[in-house]
Amino acid sequence: MQRGLFITFEGADGCGKTTQIELLDKYLRAAGRDTLLTREPGSRGLGEKLREILLNYDGEVSPTAESFLFLADRAQHVDCIIKPALKEGKIILCDRHTDSTVAYQGYGRELDITQINYLNNIATGGLKPDLTIVFDIDVETSLARVGKNKDRMESAGIDFFNRVRHGYLDIARKEPDRVKVIDSSDTIENIHKKVLELVNCL
Repeated sequence: MQRGLFITFEGADGCGKTTQIELLDKYLRAAGRDTLLTREPGSRGLGEKLREILLNYDGEVSPTAESFLFLADRAQHVDCIIKPALKEGKIILCDRHTDSTVAYQGYGRELDITQINYLNNIATGGLKPDLTIVFDIDVETSLARVGKNKDRMESAGIDFFNRVRHGYLDIARKEPDRVKVIDSSDTIENIHKKVLELVNCL
């Protein structure tokens, strides 16, 4: 059995990461690899319920409560879905993971990043992705791609998303071996080629 791999895709909404996950999934399956396509929040089961609250609840949500909801989703996801799939030798392609909480709640909501990293470590049991790809794009283009029908997180405003973008780039600077940044303003085809170059190095 080939060893499992855990690859996460990060970036602001509208950066094109979902398209790239689907292209990579298709490529790997064609090459005979067993893949698992998943996401945070909103993996199957309990995660779907938490996603509905996080993205569509119309009342006030404190930044701290928001963080703990994401962390609860992550703990369930890692224990019940990701770790079993890794043991089966699957390549896990995950749309958002721990770095989203650091970028959105840490940098975006301006919560304590040291505490978030500590809680992320508890939620994941210390599991780290083999590779994280950040799809970087300027905030104005990102918001334009999302359009007018925004969920609760997407409606946070331009200053918030500038902090989130800075957060992702800061994470990449601190963990260059794990986190790779791709310019998401390029064509879909060129971005896919860059993704394959990174994945084929694992």
